[in-house]
Amino acid sequence: MQNHFPLWKNSLVLIVFTIALVYALPNLYGEDPSVQVSSTKSEKMGQEKATQIESAIKTAGVAVKAFEFKGGRVLARLSNTDDQLKVADLLRDNVGGDYTVALNLAPTTPGWLQAIGADAMYLGLDLRGGVHFLLEVDMDAAVKQAEERYNDDIRLALRNEKIRYQSVAKDSGYIKVKLKAAEDKPQFLALLGKDFRALDVTEPLQAQDEVWLKVSVREEKEIKKFAVAQNMTTLRNRVNELGVAEPVIQQQGENRIMVQLPGVQDTTRAKEILGTTATLEYRLVDVEHDVQKAVEGHPPVGSRLYYEKNGQPILLNRQIIVTGDQIVDASSGMDQDGRAAVFISLNGVGAAKMGKLTQANIGKPMAVVFIEYKVDTRIINGEKVRHKEKVEKVISVATIQGVFSKRFQTTGLDSPQEARNLSLLLRAGALAAPVDIVEERTVGPSLGQDNIDKGFLSFIVGFVLVVLFMAVYYKLFGMIANFALAFNVVIVVAILSMLQATLTLPGIAGIILTVGMSVDANVLIFERVKEEIRNGNSPQTSIFIGYEKAFATILDSHVTNLVVAIVLFAFGTGSVKGFAVTLIIGILSSMFTAITGTRMVINWIYGDRRVEKLSI
Repeated sequence: MQNHFPLWKNSLVLIVFTIALVYALPNLYGEDPSVQVSSTKSEKMGQEKATQIESAIKTAGVAVKAFEFKGGRVLARLSNTDDQLKVADLLRDNVGGDYTVALNLAPTTPGWLQAIGADAMYLGLDLRGGVHFLLEVDMDAAVKQAEERYNDDIRLALRNEKIRYQSVAKDSGYIKVKLKAAEDKPQFLALLGKDFRALDVTEPLQAQDEVWLKVSVREEKEIKKFAVAQNMTTLRNRVNELGVAEPVIQQQGENRIMVQLPGVQDTTRAKEILGTTATLEYRLVDVEHDVQKAVEGHPPVGSRLYYEKNGQPILLNRQIIVTGDQIVDASSGMDQDGRAAVFISLNGVGAAKMGKLTQANIGKPMAVVFIEYKVDTRIINGEKVRHKEKVEKVISVATIQGVFSKRFQTTGLDSPQEARNLSLLLRAGALAAPVDIVEERTVGPSLGQDNIDKGFLSFIVGFVLVVLFMAVYYKLFGMIANFALAFNVVIVVAILSMLQATLTLPGIAGIILTVGMSVDANVLIFERVKEEIRNGNSPQTSIFIGYEKAFATILDSHVTNLVVAIVLFAFGTGSVKGFAVTLIIGILSSMFTAITGTRMVINWIYGDRRVEKLSI
């Protein structure tokens, strides 16, 4: 028969509709303001600690809707945001530095839906509230750090190859190497060609015993590219430490990173963790040379002058034992003397280097250098100017009493809070280059709810107007199109939920746009059916030809829209991508609902009987 679907096609449509309905359901349930507590150590929280946290909340007299402990994490569900903030402040003061306290919005989805992986969509910053940061990566600092590494590596390579040299120093963007004898230059150039191909080599005519080196343009581009990529990874790790459920971290342009933290209201804490560039270096203390000569401007070749926290000068070897990027885990606590400490675990390479060095230098002092980049705003000539400063200070000097490698502790910190922050930063990894917060915005929860209400209202108004028009103008066929329209919205919401996509205001706009596109396809079909009836064809034939002939036009229009949506997704950022994602899903689902969904219902009504007139 002309207008009859086989059983498998009817079953397919019904299965798709059922699955979409189930996975869209979680979005009808709300969220509870919650406080989440998790361990910062590699070991998970125990039941005893969870019981202590629950008792502390009850003692404070706060009504808790539910208290959950699973996966080594505690989640306290509360009735309102006031109780949420009160409990968060209480726990931050009581749980200690080995635990992270984070504000959260916990979904109230029933367990049977969670068991099959059905979760609600995440809400973006504009719908949920939170903070937005735009960070600028200091590319010049990244290049300078690379030059510093090359400077030290070249000096070490010269020693290993036993090539005599007078000095290796940075000057005007060059690493200038002055050899003791011109006849050593060929050997040095061969070394550069083998191990330092990323450096451009210049041989000044006026000095036969000198070689000037400069980071190549290609290498400089790679350094800058790596700095942004590494910083994004580190920032993502730091955000995970903050306990944010669905952060948005994206690159913008060549040197900027956008960070959005939905649900976070503590901007001071977020800025402190995201913007701080802190790491540690472990170096041996130079006890053979005179510190005062270094203070007077004559440091020995293999050492650098540093200052301790009390202002005392100290000489340290230029050779670094291990750095922050070789730290795989760090936790804060107290040492045996009750001082704030950070307990550090190294990776295999770092552990091997530390073990080898401590074995060869028992009885000698080793220093811990804390490195941090600080940015402050100064008023110069009536204008605000951001000033960046690299702060290096020796926080601890201790004698190596025995051999240690993988795990050890670092003391010398001012407070337990400083130890907690440092352990968090070391766990997340060091930034490859300093970052500067150039833009900051805060969206309150009430404003986010207002955006949700307005977006939902615009969707309802648009949906109702379309439904009324289709019902009045196309009668029964219009009601069938309205069914397909609702089916289309359910599919879009279900797919976004299954992908755990983040819904934003532009995403809502994309859903509303697909409502119009879905109806547009049915308008084309119905107008073609009416045209066939006017041409004298039977109702059954008119339905068949209407769907067959309109398909090509519908396909063309949807494909062109799909191409535009894909381009938006490929080249857009942030909210543009969110709009593109919902548009792509809406285009594909509207093709299915407008053609297959409505055809199935029409076949059920008109397919197996003799029809004299269509309600169209």
